[in-house]
Amino acid sequence: MKRTYVTRTMAATAVIAASFAATSASATTPPAGSAAPAAAPAVPQELIDACKAEKKVNLIALPDEWANYKGILQSFRDKYPGVENPVASPDISSQEELDAINNLKGQADMPDNIDVSPAKAADAITQGLWEPYMPSTWDQIPDNLKDPANNWIAAYYGVMAITTNTSIVKEAPKTWADLKDPKYKGQVALNGDPTKAGSAFAAVMAASLANGGSADDIMPGIQYFADLKKSGNLIPTEVTKQTVLSGDTPIALDWSYNVPGLRADLEKAGLTVETAFPSDGVYGGYYAQGVVKGSPHPNCAKLWVEHILSDEGALGYLEGGAMPARYAALVDSGKISADQMANLPPADVLAKVSFLTADQVAKANTVLQENWAKMVTDA
Repeated sequence: MKRTYVTRTMAATAVIAASFAATSASATTPPAGSAAPAAAPAVPQELIDACKAEKKVNLIALPDEWANYKGILQSFRDKYPGVENPVASPDISSQEELDAINNLKGQADMPDNIDVSPAKAADAITQGLWEPYMPSTWDQIPDNLKDPANNWIAAYYGVMAITTNTSIVKEAPKTWADLKDPKYKGQVALNGDPTKAGSAFAAVMAASLANGGSADDIMPGIQYFADLKKSGNLIPTEVTKQTVLSGDTPIALDWSYNVPGLRADLEKAGLTVETAFPSDGVYGGYYAQGVVKGSPHPNCAKLWVEHILSDEGALGYLEGGAMPARYAALVDSGKISADQMANLPPADVLAKVSFLTADQVAKANTVLQENWAKMVTDA
């Protein structure tokens, strides 16, 4: 699972909606500067026509449950009939996306567009895998959610959360400190390998913040998981839709937006789920999207970028509990309802979110690559 459901009373929803309305855009979106929000600009007709001639965009690693990609994919098909948008290998990691580009180069099924973690977005720049593209909504995207050289944009972001299957675990953990309790032995799982998957990387960084680390020091987070494994609380099973439903991963460390898409299946199975946003380590992170250099359908790759940043795409992410990059523009245009806001993490949590710089991501990734296996995986 490359990629929880938060239930709230109507009163709580009203409080959150009022909080969003009362605060400035900078309190509910990343703080870096962006231009005054406005309606989404029209997509150039020549780009639409060029994509219709290509008839297809090859996508990869977009699970249906991840930030409501099922709905976003369908809205693209509805908006551009005749243009296919198949998703290859929906559950692979960000690193495996880069591997797919290199392995399928020059072939008809080479990815046209990718959705990767910040660390792998940087690796893609180093490898020359991006085709720079400036979407029509560029000016409405905060500076820290786009690459200044136009290699990538981040259409959405989320907050690291602890999601517990309370049908199995009767007392759900609330903090990173709680997860150390012996009663959670054999129950805590990551969504992937943090040296390859962005969600797992985020969990390690959040744990570091909770244990004396900082944006410049991820080592306390690695030590935290080394200790969690030694105690038997951390299990090697990775979080997927199937492991959540089966109960194999009763406590999942993952993005806040991953359970909304699973809600129907969870409820159908008679499961109850509780999500906590650990106050001792708040961490928010984005995924970067962009056009792959030399891909078989470059115009449809660009049109896909336009779509995920459009009102339809942004509201689709919001339906899945993810914060769209153009959130401020949607608020200003009155397009977000209180029900949609109810999918989001609490306003006070969002207000604490700040993102790592590219240099901080690169440094943390290097430390992970050097220490994760010897301290955690192989220890």
